[in-house]
Amino acid sequence: MSSYLSELFSLEGRVAVVTGGSSGIGRAIAEALGRAGASVVVIARREPELAETVAALESYGCRAASVSADLASRPGVREAAERAARPFGEPDIVVNCAGINLRPPMEEIGEAVWDTTMAVNLDAPFLLGQRFGPGMAERGYGRLIHVASQQAFRAFVTSGAYGVSKAGLVALARSQAEAWSPRGVTANALVPGFVMTPLNARLSSDPDRVSALAARTMTGRNGRTEDFAGAAVYLAGPSSAYVTGQAVFVDGGFSAH
Repeated sequence: MSSYLSELFSLEGRVAVVTGGSSGIGRAIAEALGRAGASVVVIARREPELAETVAALESYGCRAASVSADLASRPGVREAAERAARPFGEPDIVVNCAGINLRPPMEEIGEAVWDTTMAVNLDAPFLLGQRFGPGMAERGYGRLIHVASQQAFRAFVTSGAYGVSKAGLVALARSQAEAWSPRGVTANALVPGFVMTPLNARLSSDPDRVSALAARTMTGRNGRTEDFAGAAVYLAGPSSAYVTGQAVFVDGGFSAH
């Protein structure tokens, strides 16, 4: 049984890069990939949180490294990509979880909010894909995983520019899949329901809204960061080779009704 499961899900010998991997869903995914056998490089801004994440990964016996970077600028993304490839080599798996959640009312969205949102949530995943995707295709194996949002598919709780950026991320997965899946590179989006993470601090501070969101699910609860571990390992591993260009909902049935 263990040999069979390893054939399906083991990430031994693989290298993963996870943006936004020092907290929330990104950290849960980084730990899951590491515990499944991958060497993990975590990219985020704050060095104390990065150091703590690397220490946690190493406590599980994982090989881990970190890169402190601001993904809001194209030069910053390019530098982060080069630094991320140094500790363990070119990645086989790239998870884009870093995000910014600026959601003023639509009539108050200025160019600065729009540009910053698109830079972090959409431009950075595109640039990282352009940097690493062709190499994955040359080697015949790659996994691009984008963490999207319910707002990519439905407008609520002031979707604004955030929803637009996440819809673009789902479309980016399809375009990358079309380009590179014939050469062994899959690209998919994970779509969470509501999860109480730092990114959702504004909603998390409203108990009535939190309860209402939980009531909308079929499981009767909101998401937890650990709910994404299994889906991420699956999409990163060999058993998902025929799954590409998809939006995989991990939302307790939130989107199903």
